[in-house]
Amino acid sequence: MRQRLIILCTTTGYQTRAFVEAAAEMGVEVVFGSDRCHVLEDPWQDHALPLRFEDPESSAQHIAVYALKNPIHGIVALGDRPTPTAARAARLLNLPSHPPVAADICRDKYRSRERLRDAGLNIPEFQRFPLECDPHEIVKQDRLKVGFPCVLKPLALSASRGVIRADDAGQFIQSYERIRSLLRAPDVQVMREGTSHYIQAESYIGGREIAVEGLVSRGEVKLLAIFDKPDPLEGPYFEETIYITPTRLKADVQEEVVQTLKRAVAALRLFHGPFHAELRVNAGGIWPLEIAARSIGGLCSRALRFCSPSLGENVSLEKLIIALALGEDVQDARREPRASGVMMIPIEKEGIYQGVESVEEARQTPCVEEIIITAKPSQRLVPLPEGASYLGFIFARGSAPEEVEQALRSAHQKLKFRVSPALPVM
Repeated sequence: MRQRLIILCTTTGYQTRAFVEAAAEMGVEVVFGSDRCHVLEDPWQDHALPLRFEDPESSAQHIAVYALKNPIHGIVALGDRPTPTAARAARLLNLPSHPPVAADICRDKYRSRERLRDAGLNIPEFQRFPLECDPHEIVKQDRLKVGFPCVLKPLALSASRGVIRADDAGQFIQSYERIRSLLRAPDVQVMREGTSHYIQAESYIGGREIAVEGLVSRGEVKLLAIFDKPDPLEGPYFEETIYITPTRLKADVQEEVVQTLKRAVAALRLFHGPFHAELRVNAGGIWPLEIAARSIGGLCSRALRFCSPSLGENVSLEKLIIALALGEDVQDARREPRASGVMMIPIEKEGIYQGVESVEEARQTPCVEEIIITAKPSQRLVPLPEGASYLGFIFARGSAPEEVEQALRSAHQKLKFRVSPALPVM
């Protein structure tokens, strides 16, 4: 019988299509589960199961009922929001996955901080405040214990959305009110997340930031790639732009990263599935900032290719994750020997996107493999910390990380984006 995979997602974007294409190449049938619309019947004509990710228990039950007549052999969640549903559905269907409690904790920066702290890992000081708190009173009553500089952030949003550094009381008040407005915005409120009722403050951790892509296979941690982030991320906002692998960290520091993540995965009780981690490296050691129970987002996975005796050559991250979800052994997978990287093209100013020039010229940059512009004409562009998207992605491969980084920067400099001012809303 042909194996069937259910993909839980909130959009039908590029990442979803990448998984669909990978599944087709593997001969795996795909079914979607989505909360895109609760009123219309199959609005995207993809026969998706209508789910409510804010209610993972009932959504998992819905999947289990569907599976009675349509056997499911694996579950993949795209993005953070569907992970609690995926974990519960996998438990009902007796499929290997991250446990529900682990998926829940990874969706909550406060609870995950507690777990990592209790495991003895390097964690910044942290505290959370109810959304309705008056930041003036927090400062006035000396309730802020993490000191300055500190970083304020929502508990569940991803891609550095809503993350702001504050160096003094005035910046703390401004940042708190700005994040509160973001969390009260319709596009956030519609998700009905309990974590949206809090703002977290953490002591600022300096140093070099890296990202790690990995898998957990029945409790065994496998690191797939360590990405350098060569741009300094010191605030006041923390927009990620360039990822480069392999890392230029020294071998002993890389080993410390590996051991830290193994401890962190064990502390969070992740068991089977992908994970994506963000860490800081400084003289004090390795500091886990975020560990998500899902793979890298957007189109960034295109920067990764693997070879595997069992899966073949030029294997995508999507194929690895699907194979893992179906219970296959992927421990023999190895990243390609060449250096690779991606630039997430940042939105530098608010406005209405009109178009871009010199794309073909940028594509001719040595080592650049692909440029994908994801912004659409007439789309309103919103930069961080309120924004939640990029203009597009640039991908490059070369013989060394330095060569890849230079290629990404050179190609980006050639692109000329046209953005007109946004009309004020009256």
